[in-house]
Formats: sequence, C-alpha cells, structure tokens
Amino acid sequence: MTATAETAAGAFAARPGGSRQLAGTGTLLRFALRRDRVVIPVWVAVNALMVLSMPGTIKGLYGTAAERADLMRQMETNASLRALVGPVFDDSLGALTAWRVGLYAGALAAVMSLLIVVRHTRDEEESGRQEVVASGMVGRRAPLTAALLAAAVANAVLALLVFAGLAGQGTAGALALGLGIAGVGMLFATMAAIVAQLTESARLARGLTAAVLGGAFVLRAAGDSATDDGSSVLTWVSPLGWLENVRAFADERWWALLLIAGATVAQGAVAYGLAGRRDLGMSFLPTRPGPAAGRLRTAGALAWRLQRGSVLGWSIGFFAAGVVYGGMTEGAADLVGDNEQAREIIERMGGQAGLTDAFVSAMVGMLGLIAALYVVASVLRLGGEETSGRAEPVLAGAVGRLRWAAGHLVIAFGGAALIMLLAGLGFAAGYGQDFGAILGACLVQLPAVWVIGGAAVLLHGLLPRAAVAAWAVAGAVLLLGWVGPALDVPQTVLDVSPFGHLPKLPGGEMNWSPVLVLVLIAGALVGAGLVGLRRRDLT
Repeated sequence: MTATAETAAGAFAARPGGSRQLAGTGTLLRFALRRDRVVIPVWVAVNALMVLSMPGTIKGLYGTAAERADLMRQMETNASLRALVGPVFDDSLGALTAWRVGLYAGALAAVMSLLIVVRHTRDEEESGRQEVVASGMVGRRAPLTAALLAAAVANAVLALLVFAGLAGQGTAGALALGLGIAGVGMLFATMAAIVAQLTESARLARGLTAAVLGGAFVLRAAGDSATDDGSSVLTWVSPLGWLENVRAFADERWWALLLIAGATVAQGAVAYGLAGRRDLGMSFLPTRPGPAAGRLRTAGALAWRLQRGSVLGWSIGFFAAGVVYGGMTEGAADLVGDNEQAREIIERMGGQAGLTDAFVSAMVGMLGLIAALYVVASVLRLGGEETSGRAEPVLAGAVGRLRWAAGHLVIAFGGAALIMLLAGLGFAAGYGQDFGAILGACLVQLPAVWVIGGAAVLLHGLLPRAAVAAWAVAGAVLLLGWVGPALDVPQTVLDVSPFGHLPKLPGGEMNWSPVLVLVLIAGALVGAGLVGLRRRDLT
C-alpha cells in the first residue's frame, strides 16, 4: 500500500456522513490534483501558449487586410490544407487564429482529459489503490466524479487563459473559442469515463478513446476537403467539426456549443449509470485470455503482446499523416507564394533549400516531434508494469531486470524507427516523387527521437516516481519545434532541443557528426537508466 493510498483511506475513514454515492469526492479531487500537479500545468501551458502565440505570428505573416483576404481566397480552393487545418470563415486575426490552431488545441485538450480520467479511474483500480481507498467511507461514484472534476479544472483553466489572452481580438470570439476547446476536452473526458467502465485495462481504455479522437479528426478532414464552409455531413459527425463550426470570431454559432455540452452531459450520464452497476475492478467487456506458452515464452514476446496494439495504431496514423502531408506539398508552396514572412518561417523550420524542400523538411520534422511522444509512452510502459504488479511475477522467474526492460525498449526504439519509416513511405506516396530523399529525411529524425526516449529511460531507472516528467521534456521539445520558429526564437534556445541539431533534409547537406553524437547521447542515457533500474527496488 502506498503512503498516498494510506493517507487517503485514513482521511475517508474519519469522514462522517455525507452523500453515500459521492462521499469523499472532495478529498479524492484534492489527491488527484496533487498527483497531477506537474502534468496538468504542463498540458495547459503548452496548449495555451500555442493558441496565444498565434495572433502575433499571423500578424507577422499576413500584416495587411489584403494579404489576409488573399489567404482566405486561396484556402477556398486548397482542399489539402482544408483537410489539415479546416476552412477559414473570416480574415480577422482572431478568426485566423481559431482556424490555424483551434482544431489542434481541441485535440490536445481531448488527449489531456482522457489521460486524466483514465489515470484516476481504471488505472487506480488496476493498481489496487482504489480498493484500499474504497475500504473507507467512499461513495461508489466518488472516484469517477473526482476524475471528471479534475479534468474540468484543467479545461476551465485552459478556457480562462484562452479567453484572457485573445479578448483583445474580440470578447465574444475569445469566449467562444475558449469554451469550444474546453468543451471538446470534457466531451472526451466523459467518453473516456464510459470506456473505462467497459474495459478492464487502462491501456485499452486510453487506446480506444484515442482511436475515437483519431477517427473524429479523419472524418472532419474528409468533410472539410469536400466543402469550404464546414457544411459536410462528415464534418458534422465529428466532435472536432462541432468545434470548427462554433466559428469563433466569425459570427459565432453559440448553438454549436450546445451540441458539445449536450453530448458531454449525455455521456456523463451513461458513465455514471455504468459506474453504479459495476463491481470494483470488473468491466462490462471481459478480457480475452491469452496463451500461457508458445509465443509468450520470452520477455520480448510478452512486451510485443502488450504493446502491439499501440504500435499498430501509431503506424497507421503516421502513414496516413505522411500521405496527407505529401499530398499538400505542392498546394502549400502555392499558398506561401510571395509572402516573405511565411517563407522565412518555413525556412527556419526546414532549412534554406528551395521552398518545396524546406516545407517537406519542416513537415517531416513535425512528424519526428510527434514520434517523440510515442517513444515516451512506450518507455513509460515499464513503469505501468511495475506499479500494476505485473512485472513482479515475471521477474520472479528466470528473467533478469535488464532482459525484461530490453523487451519493452526494443518495442519503444524500434517502433519509433518503424513509424518514421512508414511516415516516409506515406509522404513519398502522397507527393509522388523524391522517394529516397524523403525517406532519408524521415529516418534522420530518429537520433533526436531516441534522445527523448533515453531521457525517459533515465528518469524511470533513477527516479521512477518522477518518470512522468518525461512527458514535460517531450512537451517542451514539441513546443520549441512547433512555436519557436514562428516566434523567431533565438537559435541558441532552439538548440536546447535535440531536433535543432539535425541536418535539414531534403535539400540540405547531410552532416553525420551531430547524428552520431545524438546516437551516443541516447545510448548513454539508456545505459544510465538501466543501471539505475538494476540497482533500485521495484516501485
């Protein structure tokens, strides 16, 4: 029993009376916020900074009303870019901000929310901590309520920051965008609450909810590529399409927010109903038993069995993203046209080669930044196996710690290579040319991705309770790579990220020295982490 669980159980046991169903909710909420005191602020800060930095960036790129109107006209005929970021509804700075980052801010809020809810519901049950807490005076629906309230707090702070930061562009539009982003976050929080009741695995709950989010993005992209005003049936099927059709800063459609709110309330009611009919630790969809021998005779085979669904999902997503980015390459070059500011940003991200090569390099770099999230999630699966108690029986046999960890690390680092390879194949298929150059540009991202993975291994090996900070590292690198060039951040700051030292391919000169140095750094981090794992006690 952890000290946190013992303290929580003692607090609940001493708590007199209260609603039977919700008893202990306040205390559980305080514990949830305390446990996420680093993760939630990082998620909120990264998302808010991405949104609030955009008006200045757009003003620098399209400083005159004529340039913004021309951008709007070009977007009406560019189906590829509409699929990526949605249609433009007005040429004001606020409307262009909502167009450029609104969908991605909503998606990030959704990911943050589903992770919070699953962590404080199914994760707690899977680890056994919830059983300890439930032995006190805790209502049946208190854990679910506390998890949803924690997600609500995070989304409310995000909405407040977006509103305060964009109010200068228009109070109504800032309020609509902030509420829309937070609303999408809470919609996926309640969806995760339902999935957590249906499945017996936190990993599966996160994966299924994330798959729904990915499907929502694909539906929205398909709808927006077909129409230039967000009116497609496919767009309206997607919750992200509802956020788009709020039309912040462009004659706001407040009733679209009611769709998000209604779906959130309905899903919340279903989740509460399921929570009242389910025993602790059980699920409505039983787990299918797997073989105890054959393919699972080795630690590596077990690691593959546990992570194969994640690898498959990321592989499909990266291949599809590569096809989309490849298909929009020519259109992006036409969109930039003679805009020198836009050209400079793309060149800062992708190098000083021709505009098309610079755009390809910038998009490949973005895929590399996202691949860093995969490698962190895969490495931290080691911590999940420890805290859930599943690692202990494996290590009780003739399996050493290094051999056990190696199985998961091969999936993490090898999986990163696989998804970047598939991204390159998809990009080349969508673009239709320069196959070898694009494939090389994707694979050259791997040393930087592996450095982020090495940092996660180091944290897990030496400071397992602080291993979640690996997400903060990946988030900071993602923020530098995404927002830094647009804000003209000094190169010395960009060089803090390992991605800042990679050759800018295609079009740039291949320099092997930084690539080899990054590989050595990644190896040193992994080695130090494994030494720490071998010496410490299991968590």
